[in-house]
Amino acid sequence: MGDSPESVQMEEVRQTAQSLLASSGSAQDVKAQVLTLASIALPVSEKYRHLTAEEMLKENTAGRSKPEVLESLSRLVKALSILEKYGCNLTSPSRPRYWRSVKHNNPVFRTTVDAIKGGRRVLFLYGYTNQQIDGLSFPDEVSEPDCDGVAAVTLEVMTLRTEVDMLLKGIHPHPECFKDILPCLVQQEKPEDVVLKLLGDRGEGEPARPAPLLVKPTPLPRLPQPPKPLAAPPAVSECNLCGGASSLVCPSCSDKPFCDACDDLYHRHPSRADHKRDKILKTQQETCSICGISSVHIQCSTCIQRLCSNCDRLFHSHPDRRGHSRTKLAAAATASPSLSTWECAHCTTLNETRAVLCTTCDRPRLATPAISVQDGPQSQNTEWKCKSCTVVNQGSSILCSVCERPRLADRPPVPVDLGSKWTCQFCTFVNSKPSAACEMCSLPSKDSAGLSVPLPLQQPPPPPPPAFAKEQPESGGKPQPMPRANLDQKRQKTMREDGLALIHRIKEAEKRGVSPEEVYAALSMCGGSSVSPCDWLTSELPHLLDEICAMAASVQLNYRAGGGGTQPVVEGDGCVPPEPNPPAGGAKLSRAEAKLAWLAAGGDKEKAVRQLLRDRQVKMRELHSLGFQDKAQCEEALRQSGGDVKGALSLLQRPLMEPFHQRIWLDQPEPPINPKHPDKQRMCRRLLALYDLPSWGRCELALSLLQEPDVNYSLEDVVQAVKESQDREFIRRLLNTECPVCLSIFPRSKMQSLTSCQCSVCHECFRQHFTIAVRDKHIRDMVCPACSEPDINDPEQLDSYFSTLDIQLRDCLELEVYDLFHKKLTEHALMKDPKFLWCCHCTSGFINDGNQLKVTCPSCRKSFCAQCKKPWEPQHQDVSCEQFQLWKRENDPEYQRQGLAGYLRDNGITCPECKFQYALTKGGCMHFTCSQCRHQFCSGCNNPYYKTECKVPRCKFSGLHAHHPRDCLFYLRDWDADQLQALLQRGGVAFNTDPSNETQNDACGVMEQKDEGGQQTDSPCGVQTQPGQAGLCMKHYKEYLVSLINDNCLDPAVLYKTQELVTACERHQLDATRTDGEDDNVYNARLLKKLMEVPLGEKVPRNK
Repeated sequence: MGDSPESVQMEEVRQTAQSLLASSGSAQDVKAQVLTLASIALPVSEKYRHLTAEEMLKENTAGRSKPEVLESLSRLVKALSILEKYGCNLTSPSRPRYWRSVKHNNPVFRTTVDAIKGGRRVLFLYGYTNQQIDGLSFPDEVSEPDCDGVAAVTLEVMTLRTEVDMLLKGIHPHPECFKDILPCLVQQEKPEDVVLKLLGDRGEGEPARPAPLLVKPTPLPRLPQPPKPLAAPPAVSECNLCGGASSLVCPSCSDKPFCDACDDLYHRHPSRADHKRDKILKTQQETCSICGISSVHIQCSTCIQRLCSNCDRLFHSHPDRRGHSRTKLAAAATASPSLSTWECAHCTTLNETRAVLCTTCDRPRLATPAISVQDGPQSQNTEWKCKSCTVVNQGSSILCSVCERPRLADRPPVPVDLGSKWTCQFCTFVNSKPSAACEMCSLPSKDSAGLSVPLPLQQPPPPPPPAFAKEQPESGGKPQPMPRANLDQKRQKTMREDGLALIHRIKEAEKRGVSPEEVYAALSMCGGSSVSPCDWLTSELPHLLDEICAMAASVQLNYRAGGGGTQPVVEGDGCVPPEPNPPAGGAKLSRAEAKLAWLAAGGDKEKAVRQLLRDRQVKMRELHSLGFQDKAQCEEALRQSGGDVKGALSLLQRPLMEPFHQRIWLDQPEPPINPKHPDKQRMCRRLLALYDLPSWGRCELALSLLQEPDVNYSLEDVVQAVKESQDREFIRRLLNTECPVCLSIFPRSKMQSLTSCQCSVCHECFRQHFTIAVRDKHIRDMVCPACSEPDINDPEQLDSYFSTLDIQLRDCLELEVYDLFHKKLTEHALMKDPKFLWCCHCTSGFINDGNQLKVTCPSCRKSFCAQCKKPWEPQHQDVSCEQFQLWKRENDPEYQRQGLAGYLRDNGITCPECKFQYALTKGGCMHFTCSQCRHQFCSGCNNPYYKTECKVPRCKFSGLHAHHPRDCLFYLRDWDADQLQALLQRGGVAFNTDPSNETQNDACGVMEQKDEGGQQTDSPCGVQTQPGQAGLCMKHYKEYLVSLINDNCLDPAVLYKTQELVTACERHQLDATRTDGEDDNVYNARLLKKLMEVPLGEKVPRNK
């Protein structure tokens, strides 16, 4: 965008409006900025950054005539209005619930946005980029819309809508910007036409009319005239509906004015809900000095304030300000009659200024008063009210059905009585003394103005005054009527006081548990006395209810005897005549029924009797329709239940259900369900009642499975399987599952599975396996009996596995076995503590809180070294473990007698997991299993053994395996003793070849772990020794040499041959490819260099 003033102004206004719209989401907040943006004289291509406004206008108007262009632009305005609402909804803080999607089947969307070209492109700019089957939506990864981006697009949509709307109305200040886009709409006029338009071509007093065509005044220079106003709101006028002061004008409704209330009602219609209304500029009026809202009505000269009526009443109600001198100001002349309270012409109620309908009679504000005489004929199809007796007659009748007066006859004159009484023409109350208003309804007499006052209303002439009295002015023969407004206010005040008194009584009664209906009915009985309604209900109501019941019974007896009584009254009130043969003695009625009828009648005793008989007859007919024909039993049941039909039905059904109840509560057991019983429906009903099957079809399926030949399913197993599925083949598989341990057939419901695998074993095998594992084996042996899963060496699987296994073992193991399981689980958790020690004398473990080398086992009370785990000797005091070991080699005769066998025993196997030491050699099988923690590792390098796939990158082994370094005994035990001695000689390490003098045995005495009869035991090697092997067998002599190699960190790769170098490089995944023409020595040196870069084993035991 350029640096012109218009561009700078455009950018400033755009940023302000965009920030407002992004924060509030309200189009009204940026209405002024949108009008400013639409009025700036910039080309369309520069004004709109996001929208392709020029392309959108051309697509919707290309190749059409002028009327079609106008219609297309009108549709475009409507579509842009809908798109504007979509944008405001996205930026609003209270975003709609379904903001993420726009449905194409929405009728509003289909007739507006989808009816124009380019509408979906705007939705794409909003963020609706995901195409769905029935519409557009935001992508799933988008959690919130981009409020700044949406606000920028919405602002351009609002600006384009405003400009197109101004073009249609002919009020656009710069139509020349659309010359190339809308050539048929923007035309040039002659210069003289422009001058006439600028100077004004309408007559005096003629209102301004918008030109039908927009004019581009390019041929002439601009005259110094003020700019044309942008759709200035009209002045205050009367509302188009109620006649009150208007506050809005709707351009879509032909610029009709509306007040706020009528606008809310009129524009609720779906066809008018999207109309844009403009506010009307109101004339500035002086407002109250206290509230600042209402107009001034009172001026106080004492406190020098100008107040509205409400503030004046509140402010001058203070005792110190009651005597202020105040002057009522004349109301300003306005076009609206509603600047103060207005009086309803029909019911004379004073309503508030903002009220459109009367709060009493709901008539409009400007409704005409009720006419006493009908000037014209009424419709013959409507009902009419007689003016004499106030009876509502049918529309087709000419004479009143009661007083037989004609339809259009006036009310007859009030009969004149010689006394002072007179009858009110409104409520027919007979007033005892002359007055201008009725004592009952507070309405004025018939002729309060003195036109034709009857004689009883005239007061007798006053007696002649005494001689000494002053001359009195003559008083008229009739009373002076009070002003109409005062009478209405008095009547409303009386009604208000009576209503408040009634509400007070109702609230007091509710505190005592009395309903409002009871209070209202009690007031009709004791309203004229000083007795409280609640007290009357407590003392007198029971007697009244008994009287009502007696009267109702008497009515039925009189009707049965053929007497008149009150029966005609009952029938005349609309009651259906009683039954032809009522029970002897009359109806048996209850107080509860009489009370309900009395409340329904509003406290009228006669109406209560009729209502009671009607209700009882309806209840009797309902019981007869249910099959209970005995009238006496029905009457008695209704009396006992207080008139409740359900309670009476329960009482009537109790004798019929007695045999069934007796059979249910018998102590003899229920017979089992026989699937081969001939009554199939009975068996299905019992299945539904006892086992809660989901449908009748599942019951039939269960019976058919039980009836199959050569099956031994139990009923409970079949029901459990049928609840899970309705597929017969799947149910058969559920009922025939083989246990992989005992190979027996069980239903799936009697099988149990672990969470670590998919195996299912029977309950008995599951219980026995874990019972033996807890009693006789280690905690790590508690795996699946079928597949030995999971891998206990994985600490992540170990914790989650034992947490779920504890829940399963709680219900299947005995209490003592379950307690032992918890004890072992606790020891296993304690072993992870670095202060936990295993005793070298027994199998106990404990937590050592001290920091001394000498510790004492709390179980066997024997001492050992906390660091080297050797039995404690006095010579170990104040010396390190290495110094003590060296002393034993030089001074202990027993140690010297054992020779290298004792050395190998002292440098035996240490578990890398629990640090438990074993006085065993590493020879034999390198796969060692710790008896304390069941950790499986290599005794030569301490690396773990894996049963399944391991975590080493690019490892292809899936069975039992471990990853050994090149200096591990696993590889070096395959070397000859001479080769191992050569490596030690190369490193300058001394080694023994002759046995010690004390060693006399010809058999190897090194202790090792052996598998004898399925049990792992510790016993001497026993293999014959040979000269030059230091009194050891070849296997243990090699172990002795390898321990020296590991202690001195010698790398065996220096003695590797070519094939050994290639194998080692492949084992460590190094490139062992030989180049063409490469010499053997050069090739060996290159592989050795690569191999030497791989470090030796980190966990290999090294006793330096």
